[in-house]
Amino acid sequence: MPQLDTSTWFIMITSMFLTLFILLQLKISKYNYPHNAEIATKLDYKISTPWMKKWTKIYLPLSLPQ
Repeated sequence: MPQLDTSTWFIMITSMFLTLFILLQLKISKYNYPHNAEIATKLDYKISTPWMKKWTKIYLPLSLPQ
């Protein structure tokens, strides 16, 4: 049986890790992170929709008096 040549494995594995590290760094560098990490409260977050201006009530058939 022929002998398996493993002389290039170290170069291939090292170059693979280097390439993956560079690609990961390039992907991470595209994100914009805030300078001060403050927790946003839900009270400041208010959506105004047209149906919130009207008073509506839905009557279900099972909730009517019998």
